[in-house]
Amino acid sequence: MFFGKEVRVRLKGEGKEAYLRLKKRNDKEAKTILNSFNRVKEILKENPQFGNPIPKNLIPDKLERLGVQNLYRVELSNYWRVLYTIEGNTVEIFLFVLSIADHREYNKLFGYKG
Repeated sequence: MFFGKEVRVRLKGEGKEAYLRLKKRNDKEAKTILNSFNRVKEILKENPQFGNPIPKNLIPDKLERLGVQNLYRVELSNYWRVLYTIEGNTVEIFLFVLSIADHREYNKLFGYKG
């Protein structure tokens, strides 16, 4: 609950695909990242604004075309990142995980040279 509203965390698009790919893997890195994601997910249910807000002018065009108006980043183990957006109404808050990416994919999405 956040300010009396239920918070629902949903995986969407590339975030869902990345999560499913990690679940299929059986290596130590994938397990570490999934454990880290599950810990963050529980934190986000209590505080949806836990992540670092991304300034609106830095939201990638790819995500803006999907209608993303706010974007937050949370760091996971092994330099992976979670990107999510928040939507809500008077009853509940929806937190959509849009991306679970390693450092290289994250840099590519934001156009960083690396």
